[in-house]
Amino acid sequence: MSTLAHVFEEAGIATVVLASIRAVAEKMHPPRTLYCEFPLGRPLGKPNDTAFQQDVLNAAFALFERDSGPVLEDYPEKIALADVEPLACPLPPRFDPSLPAAVDEARALRDAYDRAVAASGRTSVGRAVTADAVPDALASFVKISEGTPWAEAGLPGNPIEIAHDIRSYYEELAVELADGPPGPWAAERWFYDTTEGGKAIMAARRSMKEAKAPFPLWFYLSPGPRT
Repeated sequence: MSTLAHVFEEAGIATVVLASIRAVAEKMHPPRTLYCEFPLGRPLGKPNDTAFQQDVLNAAFALFERDSGPVLEDYPEKIALADVEPLACPLPPRFDPSLPAAVDEARALRDAYDRAVAASGRTSVGRAVTADAVPDALASFVKISEGTPWAEAGLPGNPIEIAHDIRSYYEELAVELADGPPGPWAAERWFYDTTEGGKAIMAARRSMKEAKAPFPLWFYLSPGPRT
């Protein structure tokens, strides 16, 4: 966005950038920038909070009143991980104890996923596997966690893309199960810390690391700070 701001300004269109990464704005020097320390993907901060969002926009538009630039100012309120309420989503009881827990869980959650997709009209699942294939993909990650080499575990594609689809499957259905929209990072924390699916991916990640699999293939199975 900082680069586009320069392009638009050259064409005579005044701009203001809502920056989520301060270092980028400091390097690119767009004419007017409001740095908002919010989660990535939420440039206005709080979903469904029109008063908060309007205040962010007012602060951004106020930069047009500055006499000279480039201008880089900070929005005064921050949204940090510590401020996020844990996401409470009821998980189904075990149905088929003969299956790995993650596989059984993913199958049991399918109705919630379908309701979420019907309500939103969209899904991010499908980059590497469809919703139908999520349980089998989790079965492959369970095999990896138990010692099967990742290339022999039956994954139908790139492990990173498959893990992304599984996470999307869970996070989208979480919206259907939760009472209100999840806070920033809340669905991510719920997935990795609470669900069997998230635990299976993290266990596979550790196994791949110990087996000295290529760094990107295990590291990017989850957000970097997670271990």
